[in-house]
This record gives sequence, structure tokens and C-alpha cells, in this order.
Amino acid sequence: MNGQRSAKVERKTRETDIKLSLNLDGNGKSAVNTGIPFMDHMLELFARHGFFDLEIDAVGDLEIDAHHTMEDLGLVFGEALNKALGDRKGITRYGSALLPMDETLIRVALDLSNRPYLVYEVKPPQFMIKDLNVALFREFFVAFVNKSGMNLHIDMLRGEEIHHVFEGIFKALSKALAQAVRIDPRIKGTLSTKGSL
Repeated sequence: MNGQRSAKVERKTRETDIKLSLNLDGNGKSAVNTGIPFMDHMLELFARHGFFDLEIDAVGDLEIDAHHTMEDLGLVFGEALNKALGDRKGITRYGSALLPMDETLIRVALDLSNRPYLVYEVKPPQFMIKDLNVALFREFFVAFVNKSGMNLHIDMLRGEEIHHVFEGIFKALSKALAQAVRIDPRIKGTLSTKGSL
């Protein structure tokens, strides 16, 4: 991944060892191994539906639980997005998606404002997907938002099947982010009356 809007980030602690590459101008290719199969699935479909190229190799202390891995994935992913955006000049900045998945309806809106804030209105119909506590997705998004400088709103408008809920969230996020990172030639500098983000 050698494109201009790409980044590679590595993070190694006593709890996790993560390598991540992100290309904002990709084709939706992914190679993801987090040690958490459901998270692999979410990140693969994120890449596919947003046309981002994403490679992740993560080893974490899953013998304890998935918390450290999920949180650190958010940190590394957010840092890579921030680096790939560079000075954020020319980007559309805002993105949103209203995404249906069978009985589930998810709304995501975001602003690449460099002012991190998460609004997470998700009431999952179950708390576990196999052995993964879905409360850890909030930890992932908090870390992702803080490192990327994103204002992110995730709203579960309805949903009964837990898999559909989180698949809808990651697909909607990918669609909204694809809008927000798009370069618009009409934008000179950054899309802000302050002159910077």
C-alpha cells in the first residue's frame, strides 16, 4: 500500500501486538486476522463496502478476554486513518448513511473535524456473539474516534438479530467514511471557515 493516502501503524504492548495498513483509495481488498473471528468479518465487510484496502495482523491476550485487543484495534485503526488523511485538505469532511439489513436499520453520521466525540445509541438485543461480549464494540469505537479525530454518531433505529445490528453498523460506517474522505476539487484547503481542521 504505497498510495498517497495510506498509512501503516504498529503497536506493541504487553497485551497486544498489532500491525495495520490502510489505503483510503483502494479497491475493497482486505487481509484481516485479529484472533476474533466476528471482528475479522466486520472489518472485512467494512473494507469491501467502503472500497478501502485494509490489512491487519493482531495478536492479543485473548486467553484473558477480548477487551485489550478490541480497544487496541480501535487505537491503531484510528491512528492509521488520521495519518492517511494527512492535512485533510480537499476532503468532503462529512458523511452519513442510513443502512437497512433485513429487520435492522442503522444510521451513522460523521465529521472528520479533528474534534473527537462519540454518540453511541446502540441497545443490542443480545450481549454475546459466541464468546464475544458486544459491549466491547463501544470500547473499539471510543478508541477509534479519539485517535482519528472523528465526531461519530451511531444510532440503532431498530434491530432484532445481533449479527445484523453490528454488520449494519460497520457497513454504514464504511459508506459514511467513504463519503467523508472523498476529495472534492472545489474545496481549496480545508472545508472550514477557520481555515484548518
